[in-house]
Amino acid sequence: MPFSRRHLLAAAAGASLSMGLGRAAAQSYGQRVAVTGDDGRAVANSILPGEITGQIPALHGVTYAGSREAETTLYEFFDFNCPFCRKAAADVVALNESDPALRIGLVHNPILSPQSAQAAKVMLAVQRKIGSGAAWGFYRTLLSKPGRIDGPSALTQAAALGIPQAEVEEIADSEEVRAALKSQMRMAADLGLYATPSYVLGNSGILGHPGARAMAKMIASTRRCDRLAC
Repeated sequence: MPFSRRHLLAAAAGASLSMGLGRAAAQSYGQRVAVTGDDGRAVANSILPGEITGQIPALHGVTYAGSREAETTLYEFFDFNCPFCRKAAADVVALNESDPALRIGLVHNPILSPQSAQAAKVMLAVQRKIGSGAAWGFYRTLLSKPGRIDGPSALTQAAALGIPQAEVEEIADSEEVRAALKSQMRMAADLGLYATPSYVLGNSGILGHPGARAMAKMIASTRRCDRLAC
């Protein structure tokens, strides 16, 4: 079915419902570990409950890039219409390409607009139809373009991958995709990730994008001592 006004409203309602279903109060994102971003500013971070972060790998519809056997997994919670997510996407792709021991997991958190939820549903449809590799490319391409990202622009990008539009729309409007998006947004709410982009690295939560160099340092520290800075 096409992305009608009814589906726009449904997407928005689903997003609101998901954000209200958090099982844990928002985490205290102060400076649990003293780390700074590439701009020299303090990066908000917190220690997250392991019983919740341990459930992220079981989420349906997460797009992965990198080996399953990678030493470290970095989860990015993003919104297609977050301006900072565009810079973050380029940096996350660069990190993936430069660090063979890193696995990236992309988790949808379209909290900014119904259009973001539409685009998220299309990416989930691409993932469901032709896999993580195609969805990773979809993420890279769509976030490299200027302007608002919505259902129609996402459908255009999906068509470039060779999937008939009617098929993408049918999958995007399916109960399976709706449930996957809801569960991903619920996870973000459970972890108190109220900004986009946000990250989960081990049991650490990071609010905002610290930059590629700062993120690489945090990844290296997590490998050494299970903290964002040793």
